[in-house]
Amino acid sequence: MCTYQIVTDSCCDFTKAQYAEFGLTYVPLTLLYKGKEYPGFTESEELHAFYDGIRGGEMPTTSAVNPEGWANVMEAHLAEGQDVLCMAFTSGLSTTYQSAVIAAEELREKYPQRKIIVVDTLCAALGQGLLVYLAARKRDEGYSLEQLAAWVEENKLKLCHWVTVDDLNHLKRGGRVSSATAFVGGMLNIKPIINVDDNGKLATVGKCRGRKAAMEYLANKLREDGTDVETIFIAHGDCPEDAAQLEALCREKRPDVQNVMTGYVGGVIGAHTGPGVLVVFFLGKGR
Repeated sequence: MCTYQIVTDSCCDFTKAQYAEFGLTYVPLTLLYKGKEYPGFTESEELHAFYDGIRGGEMPTTSAVNPEGWANVMEAHLAEGQDVLCMAFTSGLSTTYQSAVIAAEELREKYPQRKIIVVDTLCAALGQGLLVYLAARKRDEGYSLEQLAAWVEENKLKLCHWVTVDDLNHLKRGGRVSSATAFVGGMLNIKPIINVDDNGKLATVGKCRGRKAAMEYLANKLREDGTDVETIFIAHGDCPEDAAQLEALCREKRPDVQNVMTGYVGGVIGAHTGPGVLVVFFLGKGR
């Protein structure tokens, strides 16, 4: 039996079955949607309905995990005699990581014999998911808690997130682009290219004319920058056909890709990017 547990949060964007399969415990962020609070959405049917709601004019909001939420999940493992590696959603977009640090400090006083290591992944969505997935594989290979924490710190800024969105109006609502940029971009069919930078924040780094060109751009980043691409993740905002096209492009550009996991962009990021967002995640030279 492993002597420690990997604890993360729902911004990994895994399904419930995947959290269980990978041996993970997670804490949900909160989604305010249609006047109700939800502990996020994990399943494809829920997320399809969520994006349909946005298409219909819904404006969901999100809130971070609080210290109590983290503490409840961590303590369950500490009480059973396990140490904890906590891998949290990027501090560049949420206070979730800071809440984990507060919870860990309080629990160390209560369980002085146990070890708790909290890592700011500086990752989001299935980018965070890929980092956590790779960490779980290292755990299963026999890495100790300290070895695994060091591996995560060493590799987290190599976890590349390359993003394109279909509708600039969602970025305008979140303050990512101006109203004028959204209007002109919509008229000219401009698709922005976004990545997650070394501070764990979203940064607009380019633009393409049209959806096909944007997908080519993402696949070319994989070709140019990918190092360990045995496994890559692709995420979409309720556009599975486009995700399949992006996968085909990625496999064409990098025939050494062996495993591709495709899933939804969850509600936390999807609330700001809207339907049609597409992302490719991989280990590369750097961001």
